[in-house]
Parts: sequence; C-alpha cells; structure tokens
Amino acid sequence: MSQQETILKNAFAAALAVADPSKIVPEYLGKIFPRGLEPKGRCLVVGAGKASASMATALESHAKSHWPNATLEGVVLTRYGHHSPTSHIQIIEAGHPVPDQAGMDGAKEIYRLVGELQAGEVLIALISGGGSSLLTLPQTGISIEDMRKTTEALLRSGAPIEEMNVVRKHLSAIQGGNLARLAIARGARVEALLISDVTGDAPADIASGPCAPDYSTYQDALDILAKHHLSSNSIPESVLNHLQRGIAGKVPETLKVDDLQDAQVKNHVIATAYKSLEAAAEYVRTQGYEPVILGDTITGEAQEVGIEQAVLVRQYLSTKAKGPIALISGGECTVTIPNDIKGRGGRCSEYLLSLFSASTDLPNISALAADTDGIDGSEKNAGAWFTPAIRQAAHKQSLIPAQHLEQHDCFGFFAQLDALVETGPTLTNVNDFRIILFGK
Repeated sequence: MSQQETILKNAFAAALAVADPSKIVPEYLGKIFPRGLEPKGRCLVVGAGKASASMATALESHAKSHWPNATLEGVVLTRYGHHSPTSHIQIIEAGHPVPDQAGMDGAKEIYRLVGELQAGEVLIALISGGGSSLLTLPQTGISIEDMRKTTEALLRSGAPIEEMNVVRKHLSAIQGGNLARLAIARGARVEALLISDVTGDAPADIASGPCAPDYSTYQDALDILAKHHLSSNSIPESVLNHLQRGIAGKVPETLKVDDLQDAQVKNHVIATAYKSLEAAAEYVRTQGYEPVILGDTITGEAQEVGIEQAVLVRQYLSTKAKGPIALISGGECTVTIPNDIKGRGGRCSEYLLSLFSASTDLPNISALAADTDGIDGSEKNAGAWFTPAIRQAAHKQSLIPAQHLEQHDCFGFFAQLDALVETGPTLTNVNDFRIILFGK
C-alpha cells in the first residue's frame, strides 16, 4: 500500500471513528439523564436509520450500567445488513432507499407503541440518516406501493435529498414531527438523539424529522414535484390528491414550533458531517498535510462537483499552496440518470471518476470519496479512491473515464482497478466524505 493510499484510507477511518455510536451515544445519554435523573420504570425506545441499530446497542449497554430502575422496550428500524445485537429493543431490517413492506410493518408497530405511552413516561428516539425511507407509514389513502413509486420517481429525477424529504414527510403519519405529536398527546417526555447526514444538521431534515417541528408546507411539496417535472405520469394520483387536500386545509399540516408550547420535546444532534471532517483534518495534519475544510454543504451534480474541485486544485497549486495540501469536503451530491441507462455505482464514485477525468494534467494528485454509511448507491462499495499509481494502471488498461461517466458506470471503472472502498455497513451515517491530496 502506497503512502498516499494509506493516508486517504486512514483519514476516512478517522472521520468514521468520531461518529461511532458506541462512543457518542453513552456520552450524550449521560448529559440528558444525569445521575439522579435517570429514567425509571418503562422506557420506550424507537428509531430508524442506518445507524439506529448500533445506537440501540449502545443505549442498552449504557442503561445496563447506569439505569438500574428502568425497563427498556421498543422497536428500531434499520437497513438490511445493518443489524446490531440487542436484548430488549427489537431490531427490524427493511428496504432503503426504496421502502418495502417490512419497513411499513415496523413503522406501524412504532406508531402503536408510542400511541400507548402513559403520562410521564419517556420516549427515546434514535434517529439517523436513512430513516426517511425506513419510517414509511403513509397517511390514510396512500399505499406502500404509492410511496415506493414516489420515492423512485424522485430518485431518478435527481432531486436533492432535502427536497425528497419535504415531499415524503407530507405523506407520512410519523415524519414531519408527527411521532412527537403523538407522544405529546399521551403526556410523554420525548428525547431524540440524532446522527446527521444532511447539510445544515437541522433536526427537521434528519430522517425527515419524526420528532422535530417542520418548516415546510404542503405547497412546498407540490412545488418540488413541479420543479422536477413530476406529475400524474410518474406520481400516483393518491399522492397528488393528498397534497392538494393538505393545501386546502383538509389534512393537518406537519408539526410546527407553536405546537410544542409546554411540551417536553428535545432533539439532540450528537454527530455531524463537519465533526467528521475535522477529525480527518486532524489526522492529515500529523502526516504533513495542511488541511483545508471546504465545508459539509457541497452539493450539486456529482460530475460537476468533480470538475469544480479539479479547478480548485489547480488554483491552489498556482497561487495558494505553500506545501502539501488536503482538500476535505462533505455534502450530498446527486446523480441524474437518463431513463435508458441503468448505471452502476453512486454519487461518491461518480464524483471521484469525474475528478479523475478532469485532472489528467495533475498526475500526482490522490483522492478518495466514500459514503460514511458504507454503501454508495447501487453496489456494495462505500466509494472509491485513486493515486498516481492507479492513474498509471488505468492508462495501461486503456480505460477511458469519459465512456464510463457517460454510462454512469463509475463502479465498473474503479472495480477494474481494484480501487473500490469496501467497508461493509459502518453502522453510522454522517453523509459523504471527500479528500484530495496534492503538492507532496
């Protein structure tokens, strides 16, 4: 393994470590429930997301040592392959990013349990990225198949995840603060622990905010569908009718700030993309690189972002760089795929291939891009990486980046070079991670 490859992969490992639920969940539980104020009696734990099962494991471990008078029970939904062992909290694996019946059944059970809470009891919600698809419990009149078709249409349209979630929370009986609304009606206290995978880290945006007041409206949801030219040819009539009824005031809006007066509801963001970028920056500094964090809100078409960052490298090399530099960034890009192309890979791999293609005049740069949940798009890799040696290998194999970009087959390109990042499920999720090394 070359020095550049080692640094790239260790920087990614550092980003993951600071978002490890086994470390951060106990830390925050100790703050939320200090000694003498621990939960007593029945304590309901629910959740959803790619990190939620590992969060549940960490919570059970903490409760065993610190909450002697609490009785835990509950249900947490996670993506297939992201299971983590628990004794009292049921873990249900379900479909993501397209919801399935397992997710709907699990969401129904969560709704039932929260609806049985008694006054004074505690609801702990463990929420992470991926929860929007997993917590699929449609409003009356909308089927799981209708939700699936809507999600698929939004995915193919290239709509950013923030816009997708505005639509989905207005179709949900749980998201958009509706889970907290149900608990408030029962007189319960709500403490939500959130691992953020969204830009800005707003609780309303993380897994579509099941316990957070929502800033968006039914009109916003319809406007998003119109923006991406999604109408009755791709969106089920039941969905369009429900949104129209919401605009007309025939269906309650999502939870708003005014609804939380005198309510015991708190949302705690315990891990973020920016904290992970900072951890990676600390590591590369020990390796002789000056880290430059570009931010955790870099979005847009993956191929365009790759081109823009190649331009940025040239600017640093020509005017700013006084030594080895590491450009580090996060934020969720999008990939818009034409209907006649299947595509293989995901937004991280596509960004990286675009950067690779746009930097042929920069033969000495190295880079890695990966999704912190361990899965980048349609395949089982977290992302991909390249170094000068990988670029030489691509040239020897006569691989043409432009052809793979046109077919959106970034997975196929990097697979042939043995340059995929393969972690398996990381059991956390703080958005995408990108790093470029140069100048050494």
